[in-house]
Amino acid sequence: MAYNKVILTGRLVKDPEVNHAESGKVITKFTLAVDRPPTSKGAQKETDFVPCVSFDKTAEVIGNYTQKGSLILVEGRLQIRSYENKEGKKVYVTEVIAGKMEFLGSKGEAKQADAGFSDMGQSFSEDIPF
Repeated sequence: MAYNKVILTGRLVKDPEVNHAESGKVITKFTLAVDRPPTSKGAQKETDFVPCVSFDKTAEVIGNYTQKGSLILVEGRLQIRSYENKEGKKVYVTEVIAGKMEFLGSKGEAKQADAGFSDMGQSFSEDIPF
């Protein structure tokens, strides 16, 4: 059985953008800078900037405890959607829907609104009730 699963490690390009839907659902948008592996010895480093979206508890954690430069791991799925813009042109959007995340940086790299996160990565998932 084939399924869609993405795992990325990278740094936030800017502070995450937290929004609340009318239903009360928390939605956090962020972009990860993810380095590509070198293609040859001495090759210049290349980086992809991957747009990500998270919901509910994962969105709350990312919004509350990360900031520009935070090193995190996200696990989720790749989503490609489309819509018509104001000019009537079809626009395609590719993004990662992040369902789980782990802190990979030191405690000093994350916002310290709450204590108790380990340096080796505390996992969070939408499945965990807070």
